[in-house]
Amino acid sequence: MATEGPATRRVRVAEHPRLMKLKEMFNSKFGSIPKFYVRAPGRVNIIGEHIDYCGYSVLPMAVEQDMLIAVEPVETQTLQLANTNPLYPDFSTNANNIQIDKTKPLWHNYFLCGFKGIQEHFGLSNLTGMNCLVDGNIPPSSGLSSSSALVCCAGLVTVTVLGMNLSKVELAEICAKSERYIGTEGGGMDQSISFLAEEGTAKLIEFSPLRATDVKLPSGAVFVIANSCVEMNKAATSHFNIRVMECRLAAKLLAKYKGLQWDKILRLEEVQAKLGVSLEEMLGIVEDALHPSPYSPEEVCRCLGISLQELRTQVLSPNTQNVLIFKLYQRAKHVYSEAARVLQFKKICEEAPDNTVQLLGDLMNQSHVSCRDMYECSCPELDQLVDICRLGLKGHDSLEQDGEAVQYQLYLLTSCPAS
Repeated sequence: MATEGPATRRVRVAEHPRLMKLKEMFNSKFGSIPKFYVRAPGRVNIIGEHIDYCGYSVLPMAVEQDMLIAVEPVETQTLQLANTNPLYPDFSTNANNIQIDKTKPLWHNYFLCGFKGIQEHFGLSNLTGMNCLVDGNIPPSSGLSSSSALVCCAGLVTVTVLGMNLSKVELAEICAKSERYIGTEGGGMDQSISFLAEEGTAKLIEFSPLRATDVKLPSGAVFVIANSCVEMNKAATSHFNIRVMECRLAAKLLAKYKGLQWDKILRLEEVQAKLGVSLEEMLGIVEDALHPSPYSPEEVCRCLGISLQELRTQVLSPNTQNVLIFKLYQRAKHVYSEAARVLQFKKICEEAPDNTVQLLGDLMNQSHVSCRDMYECSCPELDQLVDICRLGLKGHDSLEQDGEAVQYQLYLLTSCPAS
C-alpha cells in the first residue's frame, strides 16, 4: 500500500551474485562490509509524456533495471560515495555541508539531492556519515529514469541510516522535490513510480494529492522497450526546462484570455480545473486563444501586460531567461491531448474490448506523433526506430511463444531522450 513504508527483507547475499559482487567491491573499496542494501527501479512511461509537471496523470510501469546501493553508516560526518562504473569517480564531502552544483550534473549530485531532501524534511543538522557503493544497470540518459532512481535510492538510504519512518508516498514527494536541487523542473512521475510500482501492473499516477491506481495491461500483449542509443542528460541542457516554461507561459496566457487570475497559475491543469471544462473543450480554447507561430518574449509581455524585466525575474526560470521563442500553442495542444489519451488508455484497459491491443496501439502511435510534432521531444534516431518496428510488425498480429499465441502491440515503447 502507498501509505506503508518501502518493503524490507532479509537476504542471503551469497545466493545473489550481484549482491555478492557488490559486497566484495565494497570491501575492496572501504575495507569493511555493507550493513544493508537499498534498491530503486527505473521506469518506462507507457503513455502520458511530459504532462506530469503540468498537473496531469501519467501511466508508467517500473522496469527490472535498477539502482542498487551498498551502505555502511560510519561514526564520522564524512559521506563517501563510490560507483562500480569506473566512468564515475569517487566523491567525498561533509554530510552536514551538502553543496549541489547545478552547472555540473555529475553522478554524485543526484545522490546528494536525495540525501539533502531527507535532511531538510526532518530539519536535521548533525547527520552521521556513511560509505556507499552504487551499482546501476539502467542505461544512463536513455529515458528510463536512471537519475531519479538514484535520487530515490539515496533518499531511502538516508531514511534507513537515520532510523526514520516515511510512507512510500511521502518518500516519492520528497524525492521529486529534492531532484530540483540539480535544476530539473520535473513533475514527480519518475520518483512516484519508483516507490509505488508493483509487480504485474502498470500504475495510473495522479497528483495533488499523489496517488497510484493499478492498471491491468492486456495479458496477450508484449511490450517492447528499446533504447535509441541517443543520450540526453536533461539536467545538463535547458531543453527540458524550456518545455516546462513553455507550458507555464501557455497556462498563464490561457488564464488571462479566460479572465482568470493568471499570475497565480503555474500549470495547464489549473486552467482546466478553474474553468470546469473538459480536456476536449480546453483544446478548443487553445485554438481560440493561442496562435501556432512562436511567441517572442516581447509578445508574451504584451499578452500578459508586464515588462520584459518582470517576465524574466518573476516568471522565467534562471536557465530560460535568454530563450528567444516560445511555442505555446504546440505545447498546450500536446499536453491536453496527451492527458486525454491517458484517460482513454486506462478506460480501454478496464473495459477490455476484443480489439484492446489495437486500440491501445493507436493511442501510443498518436502519442508519439504528438511528442514528435507538437512537443518536439523526439529525435531522428527514435523516429527511425519507431518506423522500423511498425513496418516490421505489419501483417504479424501474433507470435508463437511457448506454444501460445501472443499478440504484439503495433507500437514501440522507446526512450525519448531529446528533451
